[in-house]
Amino acid sequence: MYESNCYKYYIRKEFHQKNTMAERNTNTWLDTPDPQVFIKNSAKFNDLMMMYRCTVREVRTKLEVLNDEFSLEYKRNPISFIKTRIKKPESIYKKLKKLGYEFTAENIQNQLNDVAGIRVVCAFIDDIYTIADLITRQDDITVIQVKDYIKNPKPNGYRSYHMIVEIPVFFSKGKTPMRAEIQIRTNGMDFWATLEHQLRYKQNIEEMDGYEDVSNELLNCARTVIDMDNEMQRIKNKIGQFLIFKKTGEAVTASPVLSHCFSPGTPVVSCDNVP
Repeated sequence: MYESNCYKYYIRKEFHQKNTMAERNTNTWLDTPDPQVFIKNSAKFNDLMMMYRCTVREVRTKLEVLNDEFSLEYKRNPISFIKTRIKKPESIYKKLKKLGYEFTAENIQNQLNDVAGIRVVCAFIDDIYTIADLITRQDDITVIQVKDYIKNPKPNGYRSYHMIVEIPVFFSKGKTPMRAEIQIRTNGMDFWATLEHQLRYKQNIEEMDGYEDVSNELLNCARTVIDMDNEMQRIKNKIGQFLIFKKTGEAVTASPVLSHCFSPGTPVVSCDNVP
């Protein structure tokens, strides 16, 4: 009797699973709110992700060209390294849902600006603004939005320079404008942001006793990073003044103008902006 009941249960379960899969397969992958069905039946989605991967390559190539030119022209590289990523399907789904949009290819392209992400890590603060300026001046790049979290840090101490850009990408069927987010920061900013993210992300530490103390400790670490970045910038400026004097025989006074090589008067980021 027990074996018979188990067999009947197995048959019913298998029948239910087949019916469920049959119902899922009748849906187009863009019409279903189920992200797993979306991913499994994702010919169109894969095409879109390919386009974003190409967008990342286009932007990265532009940055690498600039870095190579700096290396030859000024004997230094403003870019320490570049990281890229494509947003995961589950993250795309959750963000669209949070914004109140359906999970469609059109909404991904029109409502999300950060599916393609490029992080540019620089040596010095002035390198950040130099790279941002050079990106802005490229005639095939349209800057959609800028958020300067260096001059205006987030409450938790996060600092970075964010740009949403649109760039034409050429495919066999023609040119398609694609958007990407570029984050530009120093090594120190990247170090702090990476560790802070690891400590907070999906940890639910807001529920722990002493959470406020932990937040303050992380904020103090952010202030330490600001001090370090500022000090390294001051040293770089001092060396820049010396080299210009050595070359021209003229003393250089502080100036807010950014230079592609040494910038004697780069403004220092104040800790006062950090809460």
